[in-house]
Amino acid sequence: MTAPSITLTRLDVQRLERLIDSLDDTLPGVIALQTELDRADTLVGHDEVPADVVTMNSRVHCREESSGKDYHLTLVYPKDANADEGKVSILAPVGSALLGLKVGQHIDWPAPGGKTLKLTLLAVESQPAHGGDFPE
Repeated sequence: MTAPSITLTRLDVQRLERLIDSLDDTLPGVIALQTELDRADTLVGHDEVPADVVTMNSRVHCREESSGKDYHLTLVYPKDANADEGKVSILAPVGSALLGLKVGQHIDWPAPGGKTLKLTLLAVESQPAHGGDFPE
């Protein structure tokens, strides 16, 4: 499956490149994140990002297609990750895959045990970039 086109904010890219520079670049999450940053086809200012695009610190609603299970996740920096609160690290496979997605697009999510799940983005429930809130 071809990965969907993604839109990223310049601010997110700058911060994430700083994060990558501070980590061991052989870690799987770092490689996946760099791949996502490299394939972004649109870069916009944080004040220009559409409200239906996933940015850092966005809260999203997505559905796993085969089970119909809904997830409410917040995309965060590794230091803020907390599975019990639905806070997913940008370095987790689903985290880097969600970044830049637009409502209606779907991704393949590598799950434990070698299975691949299909996640569809149903809504961006909140997006700090759109509201002028830029926590790092």
